[in-house]
Amino acid sequence: MADLFAAAGFDRQAPRPLADRLRPETLDAVVGQDHLLAKGAPLRRMIETGRFSSIILWGPPGVGKTTIAGLIARETTLEFEQISAVFSGVADLRKVFERARARREVGKGTLLFVDEIHRFNRAQQDAFLPHLESGLVTLVGATTENPSFELNPALLSRAQVFTLNRLDAEAIENLLLRAEGHAGRKLPLTGEARQTLIAMADGDGRFALNLADEIFDEPDEITLDIAALSKIVQRRAPVYDKSQESHYNLASALQKSIRGSDVDAALYWAARMIVGGEDPRFVLRRLIVIASEDIGNADPQALPLAVAARDAYEFLGQPEGEIAIGQLIAYLATAPKSNRSYKAFHAAKAAAREFGSLAPPMHAMNAPTKLMKEIGHGEGYEYDHDADDAFSGLDYFPAGLKRSKFYDPRETGFERDIIKRLEYWERRRKTRNGEN
Repeated sequence: MADLFAAAGFDRQAPRPLADRLRPETLDAVVGQDHLLAKGAPLRRMIETGRFSSIILWGPPGVGKTTIAGLIARETTLEFEQISAVFSGVADLRKVFERARARREVGKGTLLFVDEIHRFNRAQQDAFLPHLESGLVTLVGATTENPSFELNPALLSRAQVFTLNRLDAEAIENLLLRAEGHAGRKLPLTGEARQTLIAMADGDGRFALNLADEIFDEPDEITLDIAALSKIVQRRAPVYDKSQESHYNLASALQKSIRGSDVDAALYWAARMIVGGEDPRFVLRRLIVIASEDIGNADPQALPLAVAARDAYEFLGQPEGEIAIGQLIAYLATAPKSNRSYKAFHAAKAAAREFGSLAPPMHAMNAPTKLMKEIGHGEGYEYDHDADDAFSGLDYFPAGLKRSKFYDPRETGFERDIIKRLEYWERRRKTRNGEN
């Protein structure tokens, strides 16, 4: 692991954060990633067999990406190089590749670890391709962002993506126990304060250990409760980047929770977004879409209520405007659901693309001029309001398109009443056309 410390700008004798001092030195010591590193798991199998190919390690901060890269370096005969895309450019890459060529001439290979690889732009990422193709370097890239969005497809096709999990409470507790073993004493925390520390880490092992390091500086005779812990370190904001992957993940979780009528989960995901700094207007836009897409005519009041919540937010501002957001989420999540009008319009658009520019039937077209009347525009039209039940039974499909049923409401909420009306109108239409 010496190269990791050198790349970071210090040697082993320099003072280092607790997270670095406790960095695992074996695969078995890595916590929270058993799906990759347990006996027989894919990444461990790759490391132990020595049949190593380029990989991308994708996961949130503080879950072991750099540690795993270092352990891979230990298990391979390849020379280890490390750079960070935050501080490096094409010139730095060129130097790495030059050193790799020199090693190849004497029969040695190169393992290149690139931290925050998503920070390289498309052109910089393309610089890797010929060297991966030729085998000059074996790449281990680490990223906190979704590789599908942030990495070139050509680069992804040459590397296997391994997804690292956010550390759960058990894994964070395991790290705290290691910290206590290293320090030779227990963290001076009450049980509730210890659980609060774990929650504050928010799945980030590095943060948990560095926070523990601060707590160890407190006098031994003091036991910190939650209030005292809060005075040592301000509460960490939830991990959320409103311009990146988590923005879309949480928005998806919000919509799917509402669609699944899980009101409490929906409230939680919306709160995560807003507490994390998301613009409440973005949340409201998603809720307006949900009101139409997922609830639709099962509850026709959902859409006007969503628009009203948006207006209420604009009128009230923060923080009172969030009350309307909470009310709307609770209403949408508990409303009857139907996406049949949403699906109907998609089906109608598909038919429009398939059949092209079919003209409306003559009775459906206006005839504002004499010529248009002479060629039949408006001929046969019947004013529905003058008919029984305000329904004439005319067919408004174009002549070149067989009548289709795009809208098929379900037996949910208000759509039950719509079904009755549609069935009645269909019977009347068939009677008019002599189909009964």
